[in-house]
Amino acid sequence: MELEELRVVPRDVPPELRRRIAVASAIVLLAFIGIIVRLVSLQVVQGAEMRSLSEHNRIRLVRVPAARGVVYDRNGELLIDNRPSFDVVYVPEDARGRPGVLRTLAARLNEPEDAVVARLRAPSKRPPYAGIVVAGDLDWSGVVALETHQLELPGVSVRVGPRRYYPYGPLAAHLLGYVGEVSESELARNEEDDIRGGDVVGKANLERAWDHELRGRPGGQQVEVDALGRRVSVLEEVPDVAGDNLVLTLDRDLQEEAEEALGDRSGAVVALDPRSGDVLVLASRPAYDPNLFSRGIRHAEWRALVQDPLKPLSNRAVQGQYPPGSTFKVVVAAAGLEQGTLSPSTGVYCRGGIPFGNHFFGCWRHGGHGHMRLHEAIVQSCDVFFYQAGQRLGVDLIAEYARRLGLGLATGIRLEHEKAGTIPDSQWKQHRFHRPWFAGETLSVAIGQGYVTATPLQMANLAAMIANGGTRYRPQYVRRILAPDSTVRREVEPEVLDQSGITGKTLQEVRAGMRDVVMTDRGTGKAARVRGVEVAGKTGTAQAVALRGSNRHARGSRDHAWFIAFAPVANPEIAIAVLVEHGGGGGGKLAAPIAKQVLERYFTRDAGPQPSTPKTQEAHAVRPKAAHAF
Repeated sequence: MELEELRVVPRDVPPELRRRIAVASAIVLLAFIGIIVRLVSLQVVQGAEMRSLSEHNRIRLVRVPAARGVVYDRNGELLIDNRPSFDVVYVPEDARGRPGVLRTLAARLNEPEDAVVARLRAPSKRPPYAGIVVAGDLDWSGVVALETHQLELPGVSVRVGPRRYYPYGPLAAHLLGYVGEVSESELARNEEDDIRGGDVVGKANLERAWDHELRGRPGGQQVEVDALGRRVSVLEEVPDVAGDNLVLTLDRDLQEEAEEALGDRSGAVVALDPRSGDVLVLASRPAYDPNLFSRGIRHAEWRALVQDPLKPLSNRAVQGQYPPGSTFKVVVAAAGLEQGTLSPSTGVYCRGGIPFGNHFFGCWRHGGHGHMRLHEAIVQSCDVFFYQAGQRLGVDLIAEYARRLGLGLATGIRLEHEKAGTIPDSQWKQHRFHRPWFAGETLSVAIGQGYVTATPLQMANLAAMIANGGTRYRPQYVRRILAPDSTVRREVEPEVLDQSGITGKTLQEVRAGMRDVVMTDRGTGKAARVRGVEVAGKTGTAQAVALRGSNRHARGSRDHAWFIAFAPVANPEIAIAVLVEHGGGGGGKLAAPIAKQVLERYFTRDAGPQPSTPKTQEAHAVRPKAAHAF
């Protein structure tokens, strides 16, 4: 009875409460199902991807660029070096959801935001979490500004890396070249796996031609980063390997002398060792500063270079094609002697010009030279003598011997965009203009005018071939390749391309004439004399365009001045070509003194103080390199 009284009679749950419980239970159940589905999706379906992203948020593989190899001149002087540079690197993935980062970064860099955004056009093959360089070569105040505001700049960091440095600025810029960031087209053409977007590669001349040797092998670091992408620690590192170093044949001292001698004039100076083809000097003016490209050239700077009417980016030494003028007469002399149409005793009387058809071909000396034989015709550069010598030979034979002496052919130097010049013949004109060759055109060719063009490098090579007996070397500017530890990896040996086939007797006759061009008072090149050294040379003045009316004094209408030479005559060590573009004067007046300055530096720089007594001057003026005959 008591138990029955204690029994609790259950109360019925109101229908409204039951519905609420059911809805709440359903919501909880759906929430748990959603969580389970999401977990399955993240851990199973997208597990690999999520694991990779998580790892990148904590551990990153950072590519470490290798330092490019350095470059020395033949005497061990540093021509291209590397220096530390602070670069601003931005990782877009670390700044997701933070649109104000670039605005803040631009403000800290004191640059417009648009300029910073424009630099984010990264290569399409950029790996995730790879940094994009948005500012290079930051000064110390800029580094401090960024480092002290890191919390405002997620994804932004400052990286220290090597930057190319050219300690002499524009000196030899057209030989050394410059570097820049690899482009999309270069990436597409390149088959090597070690080049990535953002890498620095050679863009011109030596830097480009020897890029594979100079570039080195990049390294890598496994680094731990925080939520803002800032480096916390380095977990593992694979060191980079610096590129190979190059020792050039170039002589910095002579190069500097040549460029100083050219001064503000447009032109080129090329000096070769006739015994090997080594390039001692390769100067082109005006020049540019490769350091502009190394730090990242600005748009205004680039526009100024490409719009400059003097074309400072053009390498006149290997790309400039000019009529060689009277320097070409040594080719005609050699051809005539070899073919028997000339002999040392061949005589011509010069009255100041000759009529041919309805045209009068004048000599540079309006009053005439009088009676001329071959030797004196070279010494005094008599046009009338060589008009008649050209008539006897004909244009096809002149062209044959010009090519034997390396004209009309690329020299093969390892520089891009080398020009071959033009050596015309009857077949060339028919192919080019669909017209026959006229006899009167041969007269212009015989004195290096008309269609004939050559580069300063080719003319230096011509002087070298006459000096060495007719051997044509490939001009080269690298002497040896050194490993990063300075051990010799490879010596670059001289390369003979061809022999002219011209007899030693003929070349001796030409050399004798060239010797008296400089060493006698009646010669046109006496301004190139160097005390104590026998110099052989040939002057040239090449008309750029027909001079008419008021245009005759315009810069683009003035004559080019040429001079080619070698020394010493008995045992040549150096061959040189000088071109003063639109100099407005003769080769003997403008170009020969430049050659003298370079040759004088070559032969006297190690001689010490000049003696005061006449008897000992000549003995001490020559650098003690080898025994010379005078």
